[in-house]
Amino acid sequence: MGSITDFLELELLDHIFNASYTAPTNIYLVLCTADPTDAATGASCSETANSGGYARTEITVGVAASRVVTQDADVEFPQATGDWALPITDWCIADGDTYGAGNILAYGSFAASKDILENDTPKVSSGEVNVTFSAGEISDFLANELLDHVFNNAAYSSPDTYVGLCTAVIADDDDGDTVTEVSGGSYARKQVNINGGASPTWDIAAAGIVDNTHAVTFVTATASWGTIVAPGVFDALTSGNLLMYDNDMTDKPVGDGDTAEFAIGALDMQMS
Repeated sequence: MGSITDFLELELLDHIFNASYTAPTNIYLVLCTADPTDAATGASCSETANSGGYARTEITVGVAASRVVTQDADVEFPQATGDWALPITDWCIADGDTYGAGNILAYGSFAASKDILENDTPKVSSGEVNVTFSAGEISDFLANELLDHVFNNAAYSSPDTYVGLCTAVIADDDDGDTVTEVSGGSYARKQVNINGGASPTWDIAAAGIVDNTHAVTFVTATASWGTIVAPGVFDALTSGNLLMYDNDMTDKPVGDGDTAEFAIGALDMQMS
């Protein structure tokens, strides 16, 4: 399974919590002779030698499903006019069409290495390349929306974000209506805004994380809210879509007269 790069992690975190990310109109398959790693850039991704007729070639993927986008047509490269750097073991997807250019969005390994020799016409068969969000912390809804936004240039506008409190663990396929959320006792989700907006706000993505710049303080409970076991981030004040969540927080009972609060930096939204 392919993974997204550090570059794209930060762009997508900021797309959700801060500034919009403009997806590329076209994406290109890059052939590599070593693992590009999370830190890959257009100029540093172990791309095969810029000779022998090699050129990046456009790739298309199908609609995201089950947190995955998969190559949906063969990618045929130009006929080799000389041997390419060998063996080709890995791939990248880039937003630039020329050698060493642009940003690397995702990367992965081929099931079997490829030796491209003079006069070969290299082909990557449909289905060989896919990009996935692993399970946990990012909802199925958001994973599919982000994958289609980046790799299919599908519209997905930056959402408003609201933090909610749940009394049961959250699942990837939950939404704003299926989570077991606090109700009554004056409870309401708390909006957290883009960086530079009205407090409380998120900070700018760095090192794969966005967190809260200000304390996120809920209204004082006028009745018991029960024991909070997981916060979720939603795109509406009520109902709406679940975006991200954390089932690993320390359980916290909130009684009548208590004020629930996340301290500065306590809400870490992460992609890795």
